[in-house]
Amino acid sequence: MSGDIRTGTGTTTGTTAGGRTGARTVALAVTDGMLHFELSVAYEVFDAAPVGVAGPWYDVAVCGSEAVQVGRFRLEPDHGLDRLRGADTVIVPAWADVDEEPPADLVDAVRAAHEAGARVASLCTGAFVLAAAGLLDGRRATTHWAHTDVLAARHPEVEVDPDVLYVDNGSVLTSAGKAAALDLCLHLVRLDRGSSVANAVARRLVVPPHRAGGQAQFVAAPVPARDDHPLSDLLPWAVDRLGQPLTVEDLARQARMSSRNLGRHFRAATGTTPLQWLLTQRIRRAQELLETTDNSIDTIATATGMGTATTLRRHFNRTIGVPPDTYRRTFRAGTPRPEG
Repeated sequence: MSGDIRTGTGTTTGTTAGGRTGARTVALAVTDGMLHFELSVAYEVFDAAPVGVAGPWYDVAVCGSEAVQVGRFRLEPDHGLDRLRGADTVIVPAWADVDEEPPADLVDAVRAAHEAGARVASLCTGAFVLAAAGLLDGRRATTHWAHTDVLAARHPEVEVDPDVLYVDNGSVLTSAGKAAALDLCLHLVRLDRGSSVANAVARRLVVPPHRAGGQAQFVAAPVPARDDHPLSDLLPWAVDRLGQPLTVEDLARQARMSSRNLGRHFRAATGTTPLQWLLTQRIRRAQELLETTDNSIDTIATATGMGTATTLRRHFNRTIGVPPDTYRRTFRAGTPRPEG
């Protein structure tokens, strides 16, 4: 099943909840010139299940044609690149030298894996490998903001978006740099196992559980870690009142500022608008309730401030890509995604 997934301020088309089955084998494609941070991020997310998560976890394979230099480290892969073809998910970490064409054997192996049905994801400048393989032709994609112009110039057939954290095209996904690589990996876990499991992984790594893919890569003024920031009290106040029909005016009144000034602070601190931020929080709460309770859709709609089941279904389907009932059947807390 596929559909539109709208994350944050961006819109992507891709695999939806219930649409990825048996996503158990994760192959990390490595070659000389890979960056160790993104490789380590992927390994940390997929190699070990968090405490308390039942069911089978991912089987991670590090694949390369030979011993490779990753940053200052020498790495001996477990398997050859031909192993990519049998993987459910192939992850291409960051490519260090974007001025050079990626190795032909890596490009061919990634293309063959995708043709065989693998879901392929790039982290940071790994997008250059996917582009060289032709997997991004006619698709929206992203990479680290410092290299988006290079990617667009070298591959004009790719719709390069420099302003998002990651893009999900279903079988092909790309992320921006560094921390956005972690966001994409958690997004993949969320697609495969649901929000509760992804949140458990995030807790183990001591990182925020979710940043929407459409959030801006570079936020000019992140929320400072101080009590006197204009939004430091407002955001938790709003999260505690998601069941209420909050408006921008309500938020502005609570923050003791004008609606226009509130919008500027939100954009600077979160990369999105107050209403979009509120909708994201409501959808996240709905996901948690669908996974962890037997509450009716009407009850969840009320608890998340959506008002009616019809409104919840419309926003949930547009954001996640499937109706709430389908999401619930697929992602119950601690239940692995059904095979087949």
